[in-house]
Amino acid sequence: MRDTVSCAPVNPDTAFQSASISKLATAVLALRLVEQGKLKLDGDINAALHSWQLPRDPKLAPNGVTLRQLLSHTAGLGVHGFPGYLPDAPLPTPIQILNGTPPSNSGAVRSVLPAGVQWTYSGGGYVLTQLALSDVAGVPFPDLAEREMLRPLGMTRSAYAQPPSPAIQSNMAFGHISGRPIRGNYHVYPELGPAGLWASAGDLARLLIDLQASAAGQPGHRLSPAMTRQMLMPITANWGMGPALYTNGPARFGHDGLNEGFQSFMVAYVGKGEGIAVLTNGGQGRRLMDEIVRAVATDYHWPEIAAPAAQEKRLLKAELAKAMGRFEGGGLAVDLEARRDGLYANTGGPSSERLVALSPDRYRSETMGLVVEFAKDFSSFEIVEGGPPVRLIRVNAAPARKP
Repeated sequence: MRDTVSCAPVNPDTAFQSASISKLATAVLALRLVEQGKLKLDGDINAALHSWQLPRDPKLAPNGVTLRQLLSHTAGLGVHGFPGYLPDAPLPTPIQILNGTPPSNSGAVRSVLPAGVQWTYSGGGYVLTQLALSDVAGVPFPDLAEREMLRPLGMTRSAYAQPPSPAIQSNMAFGHISGRPIRGNYHVYPELGPAGLWASAGDLARLLIDLQASAAGQPGHRLSPAMTRQMLMPITANWGMGPALYTNGPARFGHDGLNEGFQSFMVAYVGKGEGIAVLTNGGQGRRLMDEIVRAVATDYHWPEIAAPAAQEKRLLKAELAKAMGRFEGGGLAVDLEARRDGLYANTGGPSSERLVALSPDRYRSETMGLVVEFAKDFSSFEIVEGGPPVRLIRVNAAPARKP
């Protein structure tokens, strides 16, 4: 249902916040402008910026950062993600977001790691991309996306509209946490490039189909076959220019997303016209998405996706306590704590999520589906399934939570 107050049903035209799936769509838009000669993939992004400049860090980015690095999360920029704003709150401009000045509620987007060296997820880098696209095109980002991507693809139930436009509001889902609508029913994300796309599941499927056709060599799509193939080439082990890349089994690409009260996931095969896009309006939506995706994968014979989840291994609290502490890496910070019913992870949000123990050193996130594996001495852990291969290192121990 669209919300638990009216109980209005969801239909194929219902728009949801696609959250970080927005990044993949933004990447398509950016690469289209590259093909039009308006942007360079490997030049300093500051050359495309007229309204603002990324402060040059002589040690971390002496030659600036490039669009290729921004799209693949290898630019070394900070600010992982954004909490959003209540519908009646003052909204920052892209420049205020990049500078971290009021009314922005996130930090300044600056170099934190050497450019082009390692993967570190940066929503801030996609705000910078958003600004560069509107600067070189000379039109607001939502209008550019509508003209160059959404309208040509028939994505009539999609818009980079924050707050949502009247057309989106006519049939939109509200965000929920623990079965209740969140305050204000949704958060507003002026960070359009990384998080601001409202879309229906059918519209996201249209985007995936267009990319699949282009990757297969068919002309006449948003990107040329050569550019699409370049987009789907790994910059790091599991990431291209925009999409996550899945390599266990036939090649696939996609993205997932998490905004306040919304969770999303989509994946598509490179070599055949099959895939799925799932949007939910609940803070625990990943559980439902996993069930739907596995059911579809079983019917369509996608064994690399349909494999049943491993059974939970019950561990004593003393065993769980070995994993407790704060871990950082790849732009992420996670606090782990042991409780009677399992290990819980908090990344700074309002609630913690339970990690299912698959073995004493291997856990799966209940909501995001990520699988992590700890080093033998529990000094670090690495994401080994369901996400980029990021290693997080223990920075301090955490006190045990009282039962």
